[in-house]
Amino acid sequence: MTLVVNSITADRPVNVRHPMSEADLGHLMRRTAQRDKAAFAALYDALEGPLHRFLRSRLNDPFEAADIAHEVFLELWSNASRFEGRSSVKTWVFGIAYRKAMDVYRRSGRVSYSDDLPDSEDDSPDSEACMIAVEQGEHVRACLERLKPDHRVAIELAFFDDLSYREISQIAEVPEGTVKTRVYHAKQLLMHCLAGRVGKAKDNL
Repeated sequence: MTLVVNSITADRPVNVRHPMSEADLGHLMRRTAQRDKAAFAALYDALEGPLHRFLRSRLNDPFEAADIAHEVFLELWSNASRFEGRSSVKTWVFGIAYRKAMDVYRRSGRVSYSDDLPDSEDDSPDSEACMIAVEQGEHVRACLERLKPDHRVAIELAFFDDLSYREISQIAEVPEGTVKTRVYHAKQLLMHCLAGRVGKAKDNL
């Protein structure tokens, strides 16, 4: 049986819906595993918005995000029976999306920011200037795009999606300690990158 998911479009605003409880989502997953189309439609309505935002913020391409979201829901329909309840439904679905986003990063060979931080202090702008850059957003987006995919996803999940280290470890399928290390290094690299960008911006004033 072929199931067509066609309501995600790159140029259509993502609807903001009231979140379902985990118990409700789990019930829908179990019914979806039994090939209940109505349950799948309800699950789709509940997760479409968060999933699309998750992918769009990581890929910076609304059309690519829409395509991958489509693939994720098709995989959910095909493999709902594999959900064992050891994580939340959202974490499980985001895990599928995470792996597909990582595949995109690997295929595209996107350039990432160096892991090497300077050994000595420099004349970078102070933390207040960096926080101004954070508020403006432009510098943050540019610096995030230069992080390695694993580091970028870890810090975005932690700070933008407000997920716990445990939830991130389940999505990325790595130990919590690895997540903490990735978030730490990502924060250091972001601050170093932001300091450099703000310094250049000041010089150009």
